[in-house]
Amino acid sequence: MRLTVGVTGILLALGMSSASAAESSAREAYDKVPMPPGFKVISTELEGPVFADSRGRTLYKWPIASLRNGYAGDPKDKSVCEDKVTTKTGGFMSPYPGGLDLPDLDKRKSCVALWPPVVADAKAKPVGDWTIVKRSDGTLQWAYDHQPLYTSHLDQSPGDTLGGTTLFRRGGDTPAERTPVGPPTALPPGFRVEGTLNGRLLVNDKRYSVYVSDQDGPNKSNCTTDVCLQRWLPVLAPETAQPQGEWSVVQRSPGVRQWAFRKQPLYTYSRDTRMMSYDGSDEPGWHNVFAQGGPKHPRSFTVQNTTYGDVLAERNGKTVYFYTCGDDSSDQLSCDTLDSPQQYRMAICGGGDWARCHQLWHFVPAAAGEKSDSRIWSIISVDPTTDRQVSAGQAGSVRVWAFRGRPVYTYSGDKEPGEFRGHSMGEWQGRRNGFRAFWLRVI
Repeated sequence: MRLTVGVTGILLALGMSSASAAESSAREAYDKVPMPPGFKVISTELEGPVFADSRGRTLYKWPIASLRNGYAGDPKDKSVCEDKVTTKTGGFMSPYPGGLDLPDLDKRKSCVALWPPVVADAKAKPVGDWTIVKRSDGTLQWAYDHQPLYTSHLDQSPGDTLGGTTLFRRGGDTPAERTPVGPPTALPPGFRVEGTLNGRLLVNDKRYSVYVSDQDGPNKSNCTTDVCLQRWLPVLAPETAQPQGEWSVVQRSPGVRQWAFRKQPLYTYSRDTRMMSYDGSDEPGWHNVFAQGGPKHPRSFTVQNTTYGDVLAERNGKTVYFYTCGDDSSDQLSCDTLDSPQQYRMAICGGGDWARCHQLWHFVPAAAGEKSDSRIWSIISVDPTTDRQVSAGQAGSVRVWAFRGRPVYTYSGDKEPGEFRGHSMGEWQGRRNGFRAFWLRVI
């Protein structure tokens, strides 16, 4: 059994040929939709195409979400993100009561300070799904599909998506999250794209993976025998289907038509029992399909095969974890960055004890000369006495790896490569405030 896989070969580890890997590096195509002047679409590494303002800043929405004790987020056509500092917990997550003082009130910022509304000019006019809502202070704000739009203070360069992500859709007992907004992916009916760490995965409308075969030719299916068709089900195209963009239609036999993507006929795998599965890619010559590949992990990282699946690890094989956190306030601000209150992380990683936290959880150091091949993965400098990000080269600072601008960690409880004892540590299995492993594949 494979124990360790080089990160540069992650697509091969998942059963993808080098040709398929090259195709997966293409950018995800999108439907062109009407936009007001001053807006554009930017292709991003992790989220695919997103809407951006004239300065290239990604646009986000904050849709209302049902929490344990009430709701948080924007209802349709209304913004509840105010320029007012919240000071008390909301009591949305039982058994924690509302009315408790939030930490670092002398430094806490308002929702608007961290999530500036996308302001509309007084002469602006709605266009397509773009509308205008009036805020409580009387200013006008752009909305898309009835959701008010914001930018994030974390995004510094065009194409950044550090404010929020659709990748880890946690649901249930989790914060009301902000997520990037973008145009629809250019797909025929019956397909959709799902964000994964390996790339933007193509699935059918029931969220089951679709696959391609090395044995097929361009726009030609060679899966015609009973043996092949028992395992691989051609994704049939209706009689009225027409080629569009990267999509074509293959004539299997008179009256039987099959969808192809980038000239490769598509199939589902009869043995798939889970949505968004990679199981079919274990069959020699068969591969999952990606509208675009995922961001490159640091070259020194490894991939470890575990009892649960393939997990991202550092150079010595220790599992790598990301930390996620959202506070229990009416504005549901994130608390997983180094400039946010550290009391939340300290409560989980060390029971409130700074020394114990540092003993159990360690930043993943970046070796001298290492650099990132991705915008999503970066190297930041941290002051280990305060755990705050500082300028590169500052005396006493350490260089550590970060994912989406947030440092990643190893757990001292993991003794051997492939162990993941730190996974789900925290509140609500780590989904609201805690640590999660980077699962590249779940079995």
